[in-house]
Amino acid sequence: MDPATLRLLDPKAIARAETLGMNARFMVEGYMAGEHKSPYRGFAVEFSQHREYTPGDDVRHLDWKVQAKTERYYIKQYEQETNFVAHLLLDGSESMNYRSGDLSKLEYGKMIAACLAYVILHQRDAVALGIFDEKIQEYLPRSDNRDNLFKIMNRLAGFAPTRETKIASVLHGMANQIRRKGIVILISDFFDDEEEIIEGIQHLRFSGHEVIVMQVLDPSEIDFPFTGMVEFDGLENIPKIQTRPTQIKKTYHREFEAFRKRLRDACERHQCHFVDVRTDEPLDEVLSNYLAFRKATVG
Repeated sequence: MDPATLRLLDPKAIARAETLGMNARFMVEGYMAGEHKSPYRGFAVEFSQHREYTPGDDVRHLDWKVQAKTERYYIKQYEQETNFVAHLLLDGSESMNYRSGDLSKLEYGKMIAACLAYVILHQRDAVALGIFDEKIQEYLPRSDNRDNLFKIMNRLAGFAPTRETKIASVLHGMANQIRRKGIVILISDFFDDEEEIIEGIQHLRFSGHEVIVMQVLDPSEIDFPFTGMVEFDGLENIPKIQTRPTQIKKTYHREFEAFRKRLRDACERHQCHFVDVRTDEPLDEVLSNYLAFRKATVG
């Protein structure tokens, strides 16, 4: 694995997040191993895939025919045996490429997705990955196989943004596409039509999914520290603007904070966790703080 891919897994973030874990807040569809609430009881009915046996697995689900052919032990998995499925949706649009420091919003978002994928797979739940702009550009279907982490990291590391974003259409598409209730983790700066985004989130919630909204912003977008005469180079087909930031700073702060509050309030109305993320914050603190809060509120 090349260094750029390995950089996505922050060791401190992994160590702190792994001790906290991640449970489902609402009913999810699947057989739960005691950690998550499930509306199902009894035996699974639909075969899904094989998974290599690990100590502690129920030997009643060993596939002896496969063992006879391969001389290796595999467990039969069924549709209702998946603990929960977390759908990681990362905004890969051009606006996510902005940076004022060491990391762009997209690079930070990739690290969030990689670390959450590690934690979720480590606890033997399932992860699907979607990277989107105007539509889903990269997609890895759900799997609880830990080897899938390498595929996820390679897709994340190899993605480069080039297009505008249409968050709402992606959310509506996912709400129509995902068959089973799970967790949708949306990582974006949300620089798009906010009313349409909120409708997309509402669609996911109406379909029974838990939604976690992680707004990733650069500190310069929040603090607006620019001085003098500055030319702002617009992303996603927004024209360049030349202005004196001191003349618009107060208005900028007012409008930008109002935008963030509207998004935060909408998440609260629809029972979604909203997570503020700055790219100058240590990733281990961001993830551990959220997961600790989540653990305290999931009952």
